Amino acid sequence: MGAIRAVIFDVDGTLVDSNDGHARAWVDALAEAGYPVPFERIRPLIGMGGDKVLPLVAGLSSDDDKGKRIAERRDAIFAERYLPQARPLPGAHDLLRRLYTEGFRLAVASSSKKGLLEQLLKLVGAEDVFEVTTSSDDVDRSKPDPDVVHVALERLREPWRTW
Repeated sequence: MGAIRAVIFDVDGTLVDSNDGHARAWVDALAEAGYPVPFERIRPLIGMGGDKVLPLVAGLSSDDDKGKRIAERRDAIFAERYLPQARPLPGAHDLLRRLYTEGFRLAVASSSKKGLLEQLLKLVGAEDVFEVTTSSDDVDRSKPDPDVVHVALERLREPWRTW
């Protein structure tokens, strides 16, 4: 059995305390669209992509116009109201720096979109330590499907590529 050479992280709820904010943004966006869904119903679903959340809580597809509008509004609400409140989880920065200085290859596999992922990594103050970042923009199926993790693994197998 070989030594561990790489570590793949999620961001929301792992490196950044942002899960409640994501849930509240869904509650707000759904309410604006006429779908009153309680926080308690949405909170356990955070970590899944919006393509999974919308059908479960509102019976909508993220591919139809209404679903797209709600998802886009959720993104805007999170950025405006909840991202400014998000904080790194205790020890996240130090853990990443230590792994990086000890030579581990670091990757992120997140359900967030690329732009948001970049902002979240800046909050941790370690955006420069990740060799590979993958987001929902890189896959067709979001978590809990393993696609984003598979993309991260594939990219880690290609050390000559710069991501």
